[in-house]
Amino acid sequence: MSALVEVRGLRRRFRSGDVGWLDVLCGVDLDVARGEMVAVVGASGSGKSTLLHLLGGLDRATEGAIALDGVAFGALDGDGLAALRARAVGFVFQFHHLLREFSALENVMMPLRILGWELPRARSRAEEVLAMVGLGERRTHRPAALSGGEQQRCALARALVHHPAVVLADEPTGNLDHGTGAMVADVFVRLARELSTAVVLVTHNRQLAGRADRVLALEDGLLRPAATAEAPA
Repeated sequence: MSALVEVRGLRRRFRSGDVGWLDVLCGVDLDVARGEMVAVVGASGSGKSTLLHLLGGLDRATEGAIALDGVAFGALDGDGLAALRARAVGFVFQFHHLLREFSALENVMMPLRILGWELPRARSRAEEVLAMVGLGERRTHRPAALSGGEQQRCALARALVHHPAVVLADEPTGNLDHGTGAMVADVFVRLARELSTAVVLVTHNRQLAGRADRVLALEDGLLRPAATAEAPA
């Protein structure tokens, strides 16, 4: 069976005032299967977030190819890439980016409403996912009334609500205490094991990396296998 996410020869170069051009990714190859959880570790500034942005279609590669579920990013224009991203990709960032004027339920419903779901169906699905992350009783609260951990779990629910094929997470436990971080890790594992969702996460958290099926280190613009013990604290 072919991989859900397929990356070949991925390069990303940025213009730098000091050095002219800066090569951040230098020929990355990566396959991620359905139901697989892959952790990417590496030093700050090594290009981990850049890699996630490329995998999610938030940025275009300088060279190389990315395909998601058989759809090549290079064959899509901006609108096509945005449609694929909205349908098939879920994002979780270190900072939750919740809309302050909306309740937790309304925040989680937002991707479904954008996709054209009718209100009752969107509400039912959002309530289901909020319960999955332990926020069923907090669904009417606005972000300001939620703790930091609750806000991150709400953001996680928003990323999962539309049944994405792949979830991309950038330091998802970076601002969480140990207990809440463990709960978030449990959700990622459940995603992969029970829902066959592919998960690619960037983390400095050894415990979270240790839950992954594979740990890859991004060094000198390339990915290589890494033992979980190598993940930075």
